[in-house]
Amino acid sequence: MAKAPYRPPVQSKLGQIFDSLFLLALVMAALFIPLHLGLAGGGKTNLELPDKTWAGMGQNATMQAQWEKLGFTDGAEAKDGKQPASELISARFDYSFNPVELGLTALVVIGYFFIVFHWSKKEYREVIDERFNNK
Repeated sequence: MAKAPYRPPVQSKLGQIFDSLFLLALVMAALFIPLHLGLAGGGKTNLELPDKTWAGMGQNATMQAQWEKLGFTDGAEAKDGKQPASELISARFDYSFNPVELGLTALVVIGYFFIVFHWSKKEYREVIDERFNNK
């Protein structure tokens, strides 16, 4: 007995729009909730620069020219409407991480993909059987 050809379910335009907006909201929440809860972004540290001249900050003439084109100056205070570059040059981001949290994140991502593939195995097999069963 021949199987009926596979017909995927049809979703309305309103359903597609809702799904898209809902997924967008979930992605935004996944990105910003950890920041608001203080679970991400290790922060930054500032180096103490004893000499706030271009040379003291380790900047050569080319770097100095580029900083000045961007509207920055050397020194600790703003001059002639330009902001001091020392605040940006001395800022260092903290890239430390917790191996346990990294492992937990990897476990969640791997588990998610396992569940997605496991739950959709039936649908994948129906499509493959329909397409390749007679060949």
